[in-house]
Amino acid sequence: MSKKVFIAIALVSVIFAAGCVNPKDNAIGSCENLCGQKSNEGQNLSSGPCLSGEIAPGWVCDIAHNPRQAVDDLPENQCSAFRNGTAHHFVEVDEKCNLIRAV
Repeated sequence: MSKKVFIAIALVSVIFAAGCVNPKDNAIGSCENLCGQKSNEGQNLSSGPCLSGEIAPGWVCDIAHNPRQAVDDLPENQCSAFRNGTAHHFVEVDEKCNLIRAV
């Protein structure tokens, strides 16, 4: 195989692999970034607010405490899109934007 063909195949493989981010990883990264943005803007995250009803298609972004507290179970602190079934997945991050879980 010529060197040019090998380089072309390698380049196409890298480009293809770079575009293969699964939806869960995309939602996690987007939620962590949004949390950091809101924190930098001075938004109070201590009550565990919903940050986005659609951080990615079918996913919401929610703040929760780790370990979980009663305030996290209050409907007003949960994403309505998840509660009403519009979204079927959620990303939970803590007040410092660390991933708790993504389901």
